[in-house]
Amino acid sequence: MIVYEADKKQFLHQSDYDDIENVILASFKTATGKSVSNSEIQSWRESLRHVAMVLRDDEIPNEMGIAVELHIPQSSKRIDVTLTGRDDAGNKNAVVIELKQWEKATATDKDAIVVTYLGKGQREVVHPSYQAWSYASLLEGFNEAVYDGGISIKPCAYLHNYTRDGVIDAPHYSGYTLKAPLFLKGAKERQQLRDFIKKHVKYGDSKEVLYELANGRIRPSKALADALKGLLTAKPEFVLIDDQKEVFEATQALARTASPEQPRVVIIEGGPGTGKTVLAINLLVRLTSAGLFGQYVSKNAAPREVYQSRLVGTITKTKFSSMFTGSGSFCNVEANTYDFLVVDEAHRLNEKSGLYGNLGDNQVKELINASACTIFFIDEDLHIFTLN
Repeated sequence: MIVYEADKKQFLHQSDYDDIENVILASFKTATGKSVSNSEIQSWRESLRHVAMVLRDDEIPNEMGIAVELHIPQSSKRIDVTLTGRDDAGNKNAVVIELKQWEKATATDKDAIVVTYLGKGQREVVHPSYQAWSYASLLEGFNEAVYDGGISIKPCAYLHNYTRDGVIDAPHYSGYTLKAPLFLKGAKERQQLRDFIKKHVKYGDSKEVLYELANGRIRPSKALADALKGLLTAKPEFVLIDDQKEVFEATQALARTASPEQPRVVIIEGGPGTGKTVLAINLLVRLTSAGLFGQYVSKNAAPREVYQSRLVGTITKTKFSSMFTGSGSFCNVEANTYDFLVVDEAHRLNEKSGLYGNLGDNQVKELINASACTIFFIDEDLHIFTLN
């Protein structure tokens, strides 16, 4: 879903003659039926003014597509700005820009983590270049229009209030700033961002690539599925034994034949030590390898982090992180968005979502609604039940 889309000419006109933040807000309400906080509206006003300054260049085509708030379907993430067109060779490109209003940050010794002031205090957050690169990785791994449609994603970060200081651009973060270049405050940096855009978008596409991105089928790429399958093969602790294998084969057969017209709910009971999570991870990998779109779900972050790290390690974890999520993220998901959901420790689910338990209707109902096949793991002896 795209909240706001235009070509460069229309965007600059609305930036000059309309309050662009109100245009975006109206589009957001139309697209989602919701509103946003005043701080987000202010961020649109401030940051999009700087984007407009960057785009005021005659060599950047007027027919270039521009999207604000492109939603990534398999996550709650939104890409701030996406610019689309073709390069000198005629290749389809999408420049993904992560915008920040930061003025200062402190480096840490953690991978891709910085400290900056947000809200009411200092917080550890991911580096903007890492953020932009991770969004590009999601599109490359799950959007069919990207991996089969020949669209190249070119991520970058633009911190228009941040003066280069050797902190945000420290060598410690170069692994990510090389993948997603970092542009900061000042005329020189602004021109460098223009040059980056012009390199990848020499010709406008009248929003063709935006349309393809917004309507691309959400499926794991073969490369991602094969990589995940290879990781599992190399981990002996994920080998299935005895009744685990029997339940696994029965469950994955049910999931493969489920559909929006014939949805299924599978409940797998197993006490402590029966290997429910090993079974859950195997189902995630096997069904993804079969080209089905799904996620591993748990109420608590701890099991997700442990098994995600055990499966893929720390270096490649981001590539697969969107496949692991919390149970509270489905209250606004459309029916049958997923082919399957593997819900671990389902007996721990809350009735409602949100920090104060005030969002959504019922987590179990929402998980069933979101998927053609929802697989619940609960504590008891290892048995399997199916519901059509």
